Amino acid sequence: MSDRPPPAPTAPARRPRWAALAPGLVSAALVLGLWAALAAIGDDPRRLPSPMLVLERLWGLAASGELWFHIGTTLARVLAAFAVAMVAGGALGLWMGRSAAADRWLNPMLVVLLNLPALVVIVLCYIWIGLNETAAILSVALNKIPVVAVLLREAGRALSPDLDDMARVFGMRPLSRLRHVVLPQLAPAIAAAARSGIALIWKIVLVVEFLGRSNGVGFKLHMHFSNFDVARVLAWALAFVVVMLLIDLLILRPWQDSANRWRQDAA
Repeated sequence: MSDRPPPAPTAPARRPRWAALAPGLVSAALVLGLWAALAAIGDDPRRLPSPMLVLERLWGLAASGELWFHIGTTLARVLAAFAVAMVAGGALGLWMGRSAAADRWLNPMLVVLLNLPALVVIVLCYIWIGLNETAAILSVALNKIPVVAVLLREAGRALSPDLDDMARVFGMRPLSRLRHVVLPQLAPAIAAAARSGIALIWKIVLVVEFLGRSNGVGFKLHMHFSNFDVARVLAWALAFVVVMLLIDLLILRPWQDSANRWRQDAA
């Protein structure tokens, strides 16, 4: 018999980046092809303009600088509402997950907010606060806070009691316990809430701008809708969808992957 140790298992080959992106690119190409075919056989290009016409409108908006101003304005509202919703919803959900009494008292309010239509919240904020930035951002955050709270409540209930006991025995301070014990366990849930939250928030921000703001992508959609300019409506929608997809691919998805690795390393 040979005394050689068995060979170490080899790590699975890592897929190249282009292979991971290929299915999405093929799907996008198919959608564009279907769009072009429907526009070609349509009898009214004003109702369904071709992709090339929409891209021409988009290029004109980008060259004039109008695209960047309004997208920047909308992104600022998205980020402000996102920050408020994540902080308030995360704190509320963690509190309800860790305290049975808080969960009993606050759960009815949470259910009401979850089932209250977003349009009602937006209209009420505009009526009660006024047509201003505070009302716009608050109405968006109020629609997202209960969703974040529900996700973080369930994650809070699943926190390991053994780790809590260990932190108590070693006399860890509250901030140290939050950083080294609680957050590593909550990281995947926080990242999932962030990814789902940003997708919901930017859609509600467009509705807020459509109804009561004088700038932003939603305002431009309202203006071109009033003029029945479908090509520019699609150009603004396409531009903002691309921006949000880039944010998801370049920021939120890597963050979620790193959060999962952080939890595995801390376990």
